[in-house]
Amino acid sequence: MPADKPGSLSRRAALAGLVAALAAGCDEVAVFATASESFSMKNINCSIAESLDRMRQVADAARDNNVRVRGYVSCVLGCPYEGDVAPQRVREVAAALHAMGCYEISLGDTIGTGTPGKTRALIATVAAAVPAENLAGHFHDTYGQALANVYAALESGIATFDCSVSGLGGCPYAKGATGNIATEDVLYLLDGLAINTGIDMTRLRIAGQFISDFLGREPISRVARALNAKQPLAAA
Repeated sequence: MPADKPGSLSRRAALAGLVAALAAGCDEVAVFATASESFSMKNINCSIAESLDRMRQVADAARDNNVRVRGYVSCVLGCPYEGDVAPQRVREVAAALHAMGCYEISLGDTIGTGTPGKTRALIATVAAAVPAENLAGHFHDTYGQALANVYAALESGIATFDCSVSGLGGCPYAKGATGNIATEDVLYLLDGLAINTGIDMTRLRIAGQFISDFLGREPISRVARALNAKQPLAAA
């Protein structure tokens, strides 16, 4: 029996994950790439090109089974190993994901170092290859810039954002990294802009408080903390 070629085991593992997802009845899967070669090697032990090759096989198989594929690009505004990441590199990876059939590509500021100006420049560059309606924003709040970045992305034509209830999460590769921007904070911003999301703030706060109590920590969301002080959930 011939030996497996380098990377073949990883490709089979990726397809095995898809098979398990299909067996569970999923109707959507996600593939994750990065714009940083160093991060790709540290995170999944392969180059960006190799990772895209694996994802292309998963996307093809998912499409054959009428399953939608969402793409993610990490380190779009900074890498813990390489520092700043050129927007052109993000555009190349995002374009590759779009070409393989990802209906939406989420641009992730994994370590939260992005600023509004860099966010606008990034989106302008990527949108030259992938339509803005096929892009989403994913901003971590390590440096307190996530909400400002969401607003900058909104102004740049992005309408979809990944958020985290009560700001859960983080990045193990970035010292001091916090979670993704709190859903409560984004909802407060959107409500203030008269953008209807269909999300009820009180129910969202209840969910955030539940998981925070379970984890034995206070909600990270500033909006949740402010509203809890003004109107405790027990009296909401």
